[in-house]
Amino acid sequence: MKLWLLTVGRSGRVLEPAITEYETRTRRYWPVEVIEVKEERARRGMDPAAIRDAEADRLLRRVPKEAELVALTRTGDAWSSERLSRHLQRSAVQALPGVAFVIGGALGLSDTILKEAHRRMRLSTFTLPHDLARLLLLEQLYRAGTIARGEPYHKGRDGE
Repeated sequence: MKLWLLTVGRSGRVLEPAITEYETRTRRYWPVEVIEVKEERARRGMDPAAIRDAEADRLLRRVPKEAELVALTRTGDAWSSERLSRHLQRSAVQALPGVAFVIGGALGLSDTILKEAHRRMRLSTFTLPHDLARLLLLEQLYRAGTIARGEPYHKGRDGE
């Protein structure tokens, strides 16, 4: 089973070393492909929905058809680290091709992506910069791998 992480824009210099570190760590447990699509340039007077739609078109063209689509949005369901790990383990056992996690740009995700998504997940009720969301997701994917293998990185208890 493969994981895809689709984001709008490239990671910035501030968090790039940490993002790279957790991409590397996550690949110990899951094949991961990171796909960055171009951020839509906002022109004066441009409707925010039009910007989100343009970014959605770029994202959806890159989502593998067979992948389960998970939209990261602050209005999504809150998952524990254990739930994420169980979900990924079940997906692998069921021989699903993979899971595609989508992180929007500065204006969030379009309604189109939210409707297409099989699941909606939140990392926080806060609105996060997409670099920080990317780092948090990668850390949680890494943590999910350690939980699945019973490794000591995760020190939380079930349900927390």
